[in-house]
Amino acid sequence: RISKARFWATQSRDQARHYQHSELGFNYRMSNVAAGIGRGQLKVLDQRVAKKNYIFEFYQRELGGLEGVEFMPSNEWDEPNYWLSSMTLTGKVRPIDIFDVLEAENIESRPVWKPMHLQPFFEKYDFVGEGISEKLFENGVCLPSDTKMTDEDLERVVETIKGLWFK
Repeated sequence: RISKARFWATQSRDQARHYQHSELGFNYRMSNVAAGIGRGQLKVLDQRVAKKNYIFEFYQRELGGLEGVEFMPSNEWDEPNYWLSSMTLTGKVRPIDIFDVLEAENIESRPVWKPMHLQPFFEKYDFVGEGISEKLFENGVCLPSDTKMTDEDLERVVETIKGLWFK
């Protein structure tokens, strides 16, 4: 159903003079400029993935031993890209504590993504699950992981966070 995919990809806009959407749609179209940028970024993809791996391993090494801190495990049978470095907290230090201390240092961090079934748009729909996504949202922290981060930047993040454990 290529016609249906095209309909959804153009925000499910109905054939009407005014903007009308009878279905949930998306804006998945890609301009030639965006395609050109993406093509250029593919040339440095391997270096970016290596840097993301370095950042994740740095955080895991420096923060993984703190009480209540866990990082996403990896398997022997896959090769993760570590595009986002995140951790979960189960101890006294809570995600909001980390968000607050990092923000005070002008360092951005975020919660992990809010589960889809908790989003206002989807709240009227049925959901089947065991609460895993809610726990990850409640306990998760996305750490700064830009590939332009230096070792000094990473140290600053780590030292700021460690301060919550060693007051």
